[in-house]
Amino acid sequence: MSHSANPPSNPSNFFVWREFVWGAMAGAFGEGMMHPIDTVKTRIQSQAILRGGQNQKTIIQMVHTIWAADGLRGFYRGITPGLTGSLATGATYFGVIESTKKWIEESHPSLEGHWAHFIAGSVGDTLGSFVYVPCEVMKQRMQVQGTKTTWSSVIINGTARTRPGPQMYGYYAGMFQAGCSIWKEQGLKGLYAGYWSTLARDVPFSGLMVTSYEALKDLAEHGKQKWIPNSDYNVNSSVEGLVLGGLAGGFSAYLTTPLDVIKTRLQVQGSNSSYNGWLDAIHRIWMTEGVKGMFRGSIPRIVWYIPASALTFMAVEFLRDHFNGGLNNNSMQEVSSLSIDKKGSSLQEVA
Repeated sequence: MSHSANPPSNPSNFFVWREFVWGAMAGAFGEGMMHPIDTVKTRIQSQAILRGGQNQKTIIQMVHTIWAADGLRGFYRGITPGLTGSLATGATYFGVIESTKKWIEESHPSLEGHWAHFIAGSVGDTLGSFVYVPCEVMKQRMQVQGTKTTWSSVIINGTARTRPGPQMYGYYAGMFQAGCSIWKEQGLKGLYAGYWSTLARDVPFSGLMVTSYEALKDLAEHGKQKWIPNSDYNVNSSVEGLVLGGLAGGFSAYLTTPLDVIKTRLQVQGSNSSYNGWLDAIHRIWMTEGVKGMFRGSIPRIVWYIPASALTFMAVEFLRDHFNGGLNNNSMQEVSSLSIDKKGSSLQEVA
């Protein structure tokens, strides 16, 4: 890609917008690649609502069930709202996190280091939540429905009822119809179902993600200086992001699984509520299912986040290497706070 000889008059703003674009593209890429695993995770976590707490399926059993009933398209139900939400979170995360970290470190020196990373990650994810949560509600309801034939069978058999009363919701043919239907039945409250539980999951996840990634980078640098101090060998930034981002994502995903279970059930339950808020959900899940219930779906969640984190970082680095390389070194120095190579930014989900 060619660049003009003269850099933009305001390179910081120029790179901020690029960070939003690259982050959005990378977030959507990670979601598109890992959506089938997310579908399996969502169905596993929502079994207690849809089919009761007895005889809940394992990962292998759930994969077989989805394939037998809906085929390949069953794994990709809800992909459109999933991509839309990931575009928003990827853009805000990468577009906001580095500038926020820089501002915190300059205006509040006492918060410099891991605290700045934690706060920046949380701020970036919170901003994205205004678009992400409605998309997540639509995505997860479409995921548990499968195809129209499957959902009709569930309704006919009466298994999609948690209490005596009307069925949870009708079949959603697509994202637009899902949004309109939820708005008509439950209003804004329905589209933002589980909003606070989403923040309760994502704020610590984002903070842990950034902090873990930065700690791993520091550890890697310390190891290099200790074991090969005189070497000029440098690990490619894309490879480093691929490995360390994946490790940080998997670690953070496991620790926040209980919060993800609560969020999923609140968003899937619809108007025929099984839980009266997230505190009631915590209490009832703990009392009826114990620790196993709180960590239900942890394996597919980890399996999702490790490659999704790695793929997203790899995509961002690829885009930067191929489309940002033409600016001169002076311009790069002026906007170094936005460079993952220099500051070690991290990713949030796309889940």
